[in-house]
Amino acid sequence: MASNKLFGTDGIRGTANAHPMTAELALKVGMAAGQQFLRGNHRHRVVIAKDTRLSGYMIEPALTAGFVAVGMDVVLVGPMPTPAVAMLVKSLRADLGVMISASHNPYQDNGIKLFGPDGYKLSDEVELAIETLIAENRYEALATPDKLGRAKRLDDAPGRYIEFAKNTFPKNLTLEGLKVVVDCAHGAAYHVAPLILRELGADVVAISTSPNGFNINELCGSTSPKQLQARVVAESAHMGIALDGDADRLIVCDETGHIADGDQLMAMIATHCHAEGSLKGGGIVATHMSNLGLERYLATLGLCMARTNVGDRYVVEHMRKHGFNVGGEQSGHIIMSDHTTTGDGIIAALQVLAYLCETGKPMSQCAKVFTPVPQLLRNVTFTGNAPLEQPAVKDIIAQASDKLGDKGRVFVRKSGTEKLIRVMLEGEDAKQIEQLAQGICDAITKAA
Repeated sequence: MASNKLFGTDGIRGTANAHPMTAELALKVGMAAGQQFLRGNHRHRVVIAKDTRLSGYMIEPALTAGFVAVGMDVVLVGPMPTPAVAMLVKSLRADLGVMISASHNPYQDNGIKLFGPDGYKLSDEVELAIETLIAENRYEALATPDKLGRAKRLDDAPGRYIEFAKNTFPKNLTLEGLKVVVDCAHGAAYHVAPLILRELGADVVAISTSPNGFNINELCGSTSPKQLQARVVAESAHMGIALDGDADRLIVCDETGHIADGDQLMAMIATHCHAEGSLKGGGIVATHMSNLGLERYLATLGLCMARTNVGDRYVVEHMRKHGFNVGGEQSGHIIMSDHTTTGDGIIAALQVLAYLCETGKPMSQCAKVFTPVPQLLRNVTFTGNAPLEQPAVKDIIAQASDKLGDKGRVFVRKSGTEKLIRVMLEGEDAKQIEQLAQGICDAITKAA
């Protein structure tokens, strides 16, 4: 299969008002995606949500025009978390869902994520079919004037998602007595996340809830948790939750200010589900970025850890194919398929809070499930087309892998969302992996 040029690991993404994130491209995506999902003679429907970036005001109407042009009715829900789109597509029996967001990226970027009628992100094959329609300007399905679609706003969309999220929390538990700080990253969950926690009984301190179009993810949220850590300690809170710009992932902070990443959260959830007999598939699904310590810990419980390419949709695809119900990424995408079809930071946080309530232990004890193997992550900017294909780069990566043997791992990949090469090494000797990582980074820089 030919490689996608527009779609990366999580939809289409780029700098707003520059190719590919232009109003013109958004219009074409609407027409092409709409055409791809026309099926039967019913009134077709697409749900469109966005985060709080200024450029959403440009991309949303352009997408709307594209869908209307092929005869699809558009349901606009405004700023809402990405997982809310997945939920609403199924709830409204829509043919397609769209999230306008660049997730954890700064406000200058934006993106388009597509969901099928089953609430799952599109496969590579379907994305490629849409991309082919765009590239070839094939819009045979443009509607006649009497068949054009309509657009309307769904005012109660937040309430629908709030009730959906609350219903994933055990009915016999309450968050009363727990003080929780939630950092909404000035993003898509700025209004729903605090309400969900409050309605379940928590004493909520909400921060980063004043979006202005420019401050999404700015020194806040899951990629910049220092503000959260300080506030949790200052408020004597039991736990802190940091979401990203579109609220499909989270990190957690314990009462001492210590961060628990997605690997620790998956370990906690898997341990709990395994103990109560609800874990399916004999383990969990993670990506190549997850720590070796997590894999070793699960093995002590007799559980496996399947690894996939980076990207929560690849995790979900493997979960669906092989019968797992827990999976995720180190970055904080946690998928619990008994509840959701995609990563959901709020629902994952509720499962962590439920575990906290049931055990009665402080978060500092609950969130230290395993000891991570020393892991080093580096990003290398590149300008060339394929530095990883250069023989010198391949050789030094192979040499590093041989030196670590079964005591560690080397994983080097091109980012699916940015012009970066991501270098990850882990092993028992922190100094050794530092030296090996530096050699790989230097080789990539020279080749680029």
